[in-house]
Amino acid sequence: MTRDWLYGEVLKAVFPLLDGEELTSCMLVCRQWRDIARDEYLWKCICAKRWPSLCKRPPPGISYYKLFAAFSRSQFNQSLPPARLSFDYLEFYIDVWLEQTLVFSEAVSGAVLTARAKNPPAGIPNTLKAHVDGADYKMIMQVAPTFTLSLGQRISVSVLLARKDTNEMACIVNQSVFEYVDANAFHALAYDYPRFAAGHPFIAGVRAWVSLLFIANTYNNIVDVFGIEIDFRDVADSEIEVLWLLDMLDWK
Repeated sequence: MTRDWLYGEVLKAVFPLLDGEELTSCMLVCRQWRDIARDEYLWKCICAKRWPSLCKRPPPGISYYKLFAAFSRSQFNQSLPPARLSFDYLEFYIDVWLEQTLVFSEAVSGAVLTARAKNPPAGIPNTLKAHVDGADYKMIMQVAPTFTLSLGQRISVSVLLARKDTNEMACIVNQSVFEYVDANAFHALAYDYPRFAAGHPFIAGVRAWVSLLFIANTYNNIVDVFGIEIDFRDVADSEIEVLWLLDMLDWK
């Protein structure tokens, strides 16, 4: 009876008492521990505790060790592959109405929209300045010169999107009304549900938001808009996530 054999028998008696994470750590100690810890019977017992139904009708050719390694932990922050779309190929068409009067109309390149507001006007409130200068991802177009709106009237917005690589267009926001005004944060919000291609049926509830960033005027309920922000805050908070989302739109 060799010492290594006896040592191995001790490990075979101890390893069944461990959970999956502990057994995985044991595999990193040395080759002998790894070889013993990879015994499929050990992993079958561990998987049976987590997924008892597997024992009733095991899938053919299943590796219980690989099963545990693949599905035992929730997968968070999985990195996306590079987006097929680029903001260099995108053009945003933004129109804002006050009642039936067009007050703002501009074609904005994707590169400009992602460059943020480089020189916001002096005197903007600290809360709004902190938002504009914040490190989180934003798509903000600076409006120069500013335009004036009355918050007591109906204000609506439309945003169309064109891609130069395929010469197609999509609609992000269609005549949506700015129904929510946050006077403390100095912005008004409108949203719509963009149409996505038929191949992506499970993201139909995603909202596209448009924010008017403004400075309070000296007159009651009158504001001067200096910036327009577009975001998909419900599902996308980075450039690559936004690009993947835009790529899935119903392009025509």
